[in-house]
Amino acid sequence: MSGEWMGSGHLLHLRWDLDKTYLRTEFDSMKDLIKTYRQKAEDKVAVSGARALLQALLDPHERRTRRVTFVSGSPTQMRAVLTRKLRLDGIEPDVFILKPNLNNIIAGRFRSIRGQVGYKLAALMRTYVEAVHLDELLFGDDAEQDAFIYSLYADILAGRVDAVQLASILAACKLYRQEVDEVMALHGRLYNSGDAVRRIFIHLEARSPIDRFAPYGARVVPIYNYLQAALVLHQGEVLRARDIVTVLEAMSQAGYTPERLSNSVQDLVRRGVVQVADVERLAAELGAVETTRGRTVSTFIRRLRTTVADLEHVRRASPEWLEEINYLGLYHSARFRRTRHRFFGIPLLD
Repeated sequence: MSGEWMGSGHLLHLRWDLDKTYLRTEFDSMKDLIKTYRQKAEDKVAVSGARALLQALLDPHERRTRRVTFVSGSPTQMRAVLTRKLRLDGIEPDVFILKPNLNNIIAGRFRSIRGQVGYKLAALMRTYVEAVHLDELLFGDDAEQDAFIYSLYADILAGRVDAVQLASILAACKLYRQEVDEVMALHGRLYNSGDAVRRIFIHLEARSPIDRFAPYGARVVPIYNYLQAALVLHQGEVLRARDIVTVLEAMSQAGYTPERLSNSVQDLVRRGVVQVADVERLAAELGAVETTRGRTVSTFIRRLRTTVADLEHVRRASPEWLEEINYLGLYHSARFRRTRHRFFGIPLLD
């Protein structure tokens, strides 16, 4: 994996999870599930900065070469309210996939109610868009298995997970035969289509340790907030300085102080995800944007320059891009960390 960013004229396909990635959602108990199901569109709240970031990525001037697909674990019965929420936020998905949990219950596929691997992997593969030049950015969270699923999808496209390897992984994940057949058929169609996934951003909703994602290599970037994602995308010249301003202002309105935001920058530098030179470039570009006359952004710029001065001696090697990932080992280790949920007494651990 070269890690190269998108080029001019490329189709950019954005893949977003919904709960705990775009929306602040609680579903750790039956009470949470009922509350979430009863919420109106106007009551649902986006994660700080998520709306601003997605709107910047879907710049109307670039919309003809950009697509957004939402793949959510929320049930299909919530489509109307979730679609309305996205419209209220000014987001019109090209594709919006929700989980057919009622069908799973009727068919007795109880593992599939909680399980995500078969559902999300197949959904990503079904909505793959063939293009001469394609780049994909994937956004998920640490509440489920998004890093595992997204990375596996990326390596299938890149030709690094063949049919034999995938069959072993799906068997370990205990997918139903129907799910296995669909995923394997899609694999036959998409295997080695191209190394299209540029970055996978994992929102640390559950505050998982950063080291947990090291086995996936540099392609997976754990983030504490969406300013961090925006900074990585600015480094790759996917976003402009004025887009960073938009995200900053949105997060400021959500209660983030300039100090807290600058600490987010420092965290990325210390991890080697962003280099000091990138921060210096950003500070210079922000200073040239007229809208930075606002107090919050101006204060952030001053804090940013202080951060650069404090970190001038810090030289962290960037995370490595990995050609081989031990998916079986990662899946088995993750099983022991996940919480066992029940549905009317039936264990739902996938």
